[in-house]
Amino acid sequence: MNKSEKACPTLIRIDKALLFCILAAVLFGVPLFLSAGSLMFTGAWLFLGVFCVSVLIIFIYLAVKDPELFEKRMKMEEEERSQMTIKVSLALIYLVTLVVSGLDHRLRWSRVPLPVVVVFAVVVALGAVMLFFVMKQNTYGSRAVEIQENQRVIDTGLYSVVRHPMYLAFSVIFCFSPFVLGSFYALVPAFLLPWLIAMRIRNEEELLRKGLEGYEAYMRKVRFRLIPFVW
Repeated sequence: MNKSEKACPTLIRIDKALLFCILAAVLFGVPLFLSAGSLMFTGAWLFLGVFCVSVLIIFIYLAVKDPELFEKRMKMEEEERSQMTIKVSLALIYLVTLVVSGLDHRLRWSRVPLPVVVVFAVVVALGAVMLFFVMKQNTYGSRAVEIQENQRVIDTGLYSVVRHPMYLAFSVIFCFSPFVLGSFYALVPAFLLPWLIAMRIRNEEELLRKGLEGYEAYMRKVRFRLIPFVW
């Protein structure tokens, strides 16, 4: 097999990563700009830029360095109906968050000061950085809740602080995005997201406790699920 043949699967994965980020930009951008009634929505462009560039960098890294984890992150199916219900609910609530942000921009319900917007754009980017390191530490990080063959408990790095740092990273990115989008009102639906994530965590931990050797001991070792010193 020559070098070009070996490179082909990597290029296919990179194409998938690009397609995923384009799709994410469309899925997030359409409700934002339609509800805003204008493309002149600086906060929306800023959020889409920070989010999509961050995700693209992570996925290209995985496509090249960890193809197996890349494919796991592409997986959308859930084995349990309850988990799929929670996932759909998360998507719908975030859709409401985006629409409220767009309407806020159009109707001028609230105005977030520019320094706050910039600070939280950095916070969202840091959430993406956290997500990157979590994925590097945990190669079992499938998008679906499942126990994989030869899976073992990860208890180092961020996993020594909270049991679900990947969900913490997602919470940072999505719960604080209304600040970047310039809407205080959008914080109301956005802060329902951690409640749904907590439901997903409880269901996932029950599965892991029963099916993954050493996970119950890990739960005793690392007390906090999502937020250090809180829960």
